[in-house]
Amino acid sequence: MKLLHKILVASILILSAAMAWSDTNQFESGGDTFISGALVNETLETSGDAFAAARTVTVSGQANGDLHATGLDVTVNADTSEDLYAFGGSVLVRSQVAKDLTIAGFSVRTSTSSATNGNARMFGNTATIEGSVLGSLLVTAQDVVLNAPIEGDVRILARSISFGSKARIGGILTYSTTDKISVPDSVVPPERVVFEKASLSAAWDQWEDVRKDMPILPTTASLLFGFIVSLLFFLALGALTLGFMPKRLSKMRQSIARAPGRSILSGVIGLSMLFGMVPVIGLTIIGLPFVFIVVLTIIVAWTLGYALGAYSVAMRIWAAFGGDENPSNLTRLLVFGAAITVIALLNFIPFVGWVANYTLVLLGIGAITNAIFQNFIGNPGEAFDVDMKPIKD
Repeated sequence: MKLLHKILVASILILSAAMAWSDTNQFESGGDTFISGALVNETLETSGDAFAAARTVTVSGQANGDLHATGLDVTVNADTSEDLYAFGGSVLVRSQVAKDLTIAGFSVRTSTSSATNGNARMFGNTATIEGSVLGSLLVTAQDVVLNAPIEGDVRILARSISFGSKARIGGILTYSTTDKISVPDSVVPPERVVFEKASLSAAWDQWEDVRKDMPILPTTASLLFGFIVSLLFFLALGALTLGFMPKRLSKMRQSIARAPGRSILSGVIGLSMLFGMVPVIGLTIIGLPFVFIVVLTIIVAWTLGYALGAYSVAMRIWAAFGGDENPSNLTRLLVFGAAITVIALLNFIPFVGWVANYTLVLLGIGAITNAIFQNFIGNPGEAFDVDMKPIKD
């Protein structure tokens, strides 16, 4: 509950930063400090973790836990007793980091006044390392400038790499570029330098090595087995739904039959909301652990939408060919199973199979989205104007 409370409060503050750019909001919960606004320039003295989110962030002082900072322009002067995480358009670190450092942005840099006692990880378009690192260093960027002593191993993936006069590597340097570069002996001896050519062909060769252990195409037996398992899964799902929520299932099926176009549009909206939650939650930083839950929700919604769409279309076709409007549950399952079989065969037709599957998913998710919206706002049904009466002369 404490963690959930902390995440909820941080989310509210970060949201308020986007809605009220002129204000700076600060809140403490369980020893943790949360700050947001348009311009954050704070001196920290926290007993726990600190979270700062704004368009421009500058933090100084001391964070006695982890420090998380995000914004378009981020400057960290605050020393941390734990880990430091900074993300933004431009990130500059000038502080002492007791444990690990992780920064990402368009331009990332550690200054000469900074020092990382653990491992450092840097990701960006340009990365400049001027602060010492006692552990290992991992850098991925277009252009990398190393001008600091690194006690552990260094791994760099970049388009260009340059070394300053203060660059020293105590461990092994592993770098990946399109062409081999000259590494000064003063930085690291040649016997501790490993070059890995970075190219699309190398990546393809690695994929080929993996693919050798796999069959080129799945065998007929594996295809049949996979289809049977999928069919049994959907039949079990259909049986559970028909047994526990027949009325709700009937309403959603009827909503698809009445207005398939509206269901598809609602499906687009619902699916967009689910996929849109992934980057939105990820940008809050503190919500990163919940991205997995959102992805899992998307998978579940996709599966349920596919099943509902297939069932609704199958029952519509069943009725159109003279079938009973209210058949038994066994008949419904048989019709549903036949629909899953036909759709599986459509997958062997390029493009057509994908369009059919995706349309069913949108139909099903659209019906689910409409049901959820109606549950929140209510469904008043038909409205009549009771004040309308015939006028007598």
